[in-house]
Amino acid sequence: MNDSRVAIVSGGRAYTYDELDRASRRVAAALLGTSDDLQEARVAFRVVPGFDYAAVQRGIWRAGGVAVPLATSHPPPELDYVIRDAGSAVVVGDAESVGGLAPLAGAAGARVASTTELLETREERTDLPHLGPSRRAMIVYTSGTTARPKGVVSTHANIGAQIASLVEAWEWRPSDRLLLALPLHHLHGIINGLGCALAVRAICEMLPSFDATTVWGRFGSGEITIFTGVPTMYQRLIAAWEAAPVDLQRVWSDGARRARLMMSGSAALPLQTLARWREITGHPLLERYGMTEMCMVLTNPLHRERRAGFVGTPVPSIEVRLVDDQGTLVPEGTPGEIEVRGPAVFLEYWQRPDDTRTAFRDGWFRTGDVAVVERGAYRLLGRTAVDIIKTGGYKVSALEIEDVLRSHPAIAECAVVGVADQEWGERVAAAVELKPATTLSLPELQEWAKTRLAPYKVPRAVRIVSALPRNAVGKILKPAVAPLFAASDDSGSPQRGDVGGREAKVSQ
Repeated sequence: MNDSRVAIVSGGRAYTYDELDRASRRVAAALLGTSDDLQEARVAFRVVPGFDYAAVQRGIWRAGGVAVPLATSHPPPELDYVIRDAGSAVVVGDAESVGGLAPLAGAAGARVASTTELLETREERTDLPHLGPSRRAMIVYTSGTTARPKGVVSTHANIGAQIASLVEAWEWRPSDRLLLALPLHHLHGIINGLGCALAVRAICEMLPSFDATTVWGRFGSGEITIFTGVPTMYQRLIAAWEAAPVDLQRVWSDGARRARLMMSGSAALPLQTLARWREITGHPLLERYGMTEMCMVLTNPLHRERRAGFVGTPVPSIEVRLVDDQGTLVPEGTPGEIEVRGPAVFLEYWQRPDDTRTAFRDGWFRTGDVAVVERGAYRLLGRTAVDIIKTGGYKVSALEIEDVLRSHPAIAECAVVGVADQEWGERVAAAVELKPATTLSLPELQEWAKTRLAPYKVPRAVRIVSALPRNAVGKILKPAVAPLFAASDDSGSPQRGDVGGREAKVSQ
């Protein structure tokens, strides 16, 4: 039966649910060819957010494949890693990216296809494979405590449970209109945004990338009912509002007040950002906490008071507990590691059975995050591992960045840490030992790194040191590295420029 309701708005055009259904069937037919079922073959795809993204994602699933979203901002080495690690059989690219993806696909022994090729296929298969709930559906790559990203595998049942819990917690409804400006290689955009909107037959208005003025323009229309973003987005929106003429500020604010829900996640929300956003729009941003391994875990209430600095209580179907190092439950008011279980929790780390086993304890997933329960609500305290940096809504591995930086011709050794920053949550900072007779400035390092690392992984501060702090056996002492960046400029932010000369050796 045809569904003429609008599903997606992108590129200046509205697409109906019927158009999305038919387009996804064409994609499935093109991917299948003469096959009856992709049998969980991995299909990596780099497509700018919009109708084509949704059609390709659904087409992969309908063909029985495993969707592996690629970041539109990542340089070739990072795309190559994901394509190879996932064992991709097919690599799909839009018009902008397919040319650059072709050699990567060829080197990995994968077929390359363009979105034009897939979407212009005339056949719309009706004999599509049955997708049992236990079948693998998606692999999303996340940085953990190892040097390279791990592929988090979710089944169709996992994804269904994730979406169902959020539809219930946040009361999604068909009358909603989501403005989606998030990247779509993380679950924040894939599940919290696109997945929830399409599940209830709401409208998902998709922007190719985040632009503060464009987002404010849509808020000003008064049509948007839901928006979700990361703290950095809200800080840029506040800056754009403050720079706008008074008359335009009024239009933007009045329109934003008509939304029913605005959320922030993927990183800690600074209290001053929370307060300022409420002044401008009247919205007390709903903070929540989740991970790639199970999407959302905790959420502030939709209707009751939202306590600043807290991430609320478990979402429906998710069980949460706090334990000490031995796995013993801790009482309320005592910090403990967050452990989670439920149908939304992921299946496995792709081809990493040892990592999968160590990630669980008695059936509970060990998040590595520390929290405390106070008056019934959870408050996050930080990471158990020192090698995870949360910057601009992304969680990145310091070890991965260090591996790349060590290949720089001037760098003998380095240590990467996260330094507290009001806008980004944390900034990536690198302490560096140079090779003899070499020099290195922050702009030089950034220019070199941007072709090898995703933008949010590129260091934003550097310290040149004569020797990194180490223990008796030569291991770098990460807790002693962060204080190297304690010096502040007049604004109170960590210094972001190169430090002239070499600093004295840090005592062991």
